Amino acid sequence: MAAFQYTALDAGGRQRKGVLEADSERQIRQMLRDQGLVPLAVDGTTVKPNAEKSSRGLSFGFGPRLSALDRVVFTRQLATLIAASLPIEEALAAIAKQAEKQDLRALVLGVRSKVLEGFPLADALADYGSSFNEMYRSTVAAGEQSGFLDKVLENLATYLERQFESGRDVEMALVYPIVLFLLALAIVGALMVYVVPDMVGVLENMGRELPTMTQVLIGISEFLRSYWWALFGGVALLVVGVRLLLAQPAIRARWDQRKLSLPLFGRVARGAQSARYANTLSILTSSGVPLVDAMKIAEAVVANTWLKRGLREATQKVREGASLNLALEGVGYLPPMMLHMVASGEASGELDTMLERVAIFQQNEVERLVATVVGLFQPLMLVIMGGLVMAIVMAILLPILNMNQLV
Repeated sequence: MAAFQYTALDAGGRQRKGVLEADSERQIRQMLRDQGLVPLAVDGTTVKPNAEKSSRGLSFGFGPRLSALDRVVFTRQLATLIAASLPIEEALAAIAKQAEKQDLRALVLGVRSKVLEGFPLADALADYGSSFNEMYRSTVAAGEQSGFLDKVLENLATYLERQFESGRDVEMALVYPIVLFLLALAIVGALMVYVVPDMVGVLENMGRELPTMTQVLIGISEFLRSYWWALFGGVALLVVGVRLLLAQPAIRARWDQRKLSLPLFGRVARGAQSARYANTLSILTSSGVPLVDAMKIAEAVVANTWLKRGLREATQKVREGASLNLALEGVGYLPPMMLHMVASGEASGELDTMLERVAIFQQNEVERLVATVVGLFQPLMLVIMGGLVMAIVMAILLPILNMNQLV
């Protein structure tokens, strides 16, 4: 039995959408007619093979897709139901029944239809690679193979919740500085385009030579009024040019290496990437995934290409028999605290627990650094905004003050 999304018209001519399970599209259409509905479109919720993945495994996001919050809720619900000894297909049916979003219900029923066909849960999730990445699927597969799927899903849900909360906290912390920055741009732009030209017209009618500061202000104002389109176009071209340059592997690697060396932002970047890597490695190894395989999967969640290259070499060293601590030490840019805690975990035989502590420590460190940067950014924006407004006011007042002195 498969899941199908439908669009139909009711007796009042209103369009209705939903998801139903049946053996074929024809059966779905008959079920809709039995309910007094006129079917308009019926589509299967399970994506076609390779529809979401290219030959390199890249996700293109076709079909239903979960948001980060929906994925957290889905994982927690599935872990709770399986821990209550419900079969997987019944747990998925219960989640789909109480799902309010149609896309979520369609995805869950699509996964359930694959499970009913005899596929493992991890293979069923593979049809929705844009919603469940390789780390997620590998963790589920390890739980199924070990027979502890409920515990593995509990650990995975906790990991996803912690990741979602930390990302949300960072986003909330950045809201005020971004709004303040945009407000500053809007105020200065309005002054330069609407207020300054009127004041300049009055000053020019005095027939006296204007101060240099005032002349510069007039030139900037005229440029913004006449060539604002060129300014926006130049910024757009700059953004496109930078993106094209960063698309080159060699240039992107050098830029990523440079980011790791910056005074304050480099610490944030190193901490964030280390926390993400340690988090993923912890959840995989604690789920029974072999260390080398876990390192290979965890490497994929690191966004910095330079750091990813070093982690790839570290994976090869561990495969050849080196310890995890020595392999990661050769990567460079990883926090010393992380290396010490990994070495302690290997020595004590509690690497899984120590990796989890590393992830929590690094995530807390990143949040502290981000809070510091945001705290410095807010007064800095106020100073810059006040300085620009003061410069505009002084450029307007200087000719008037000079005229009073002559009188």
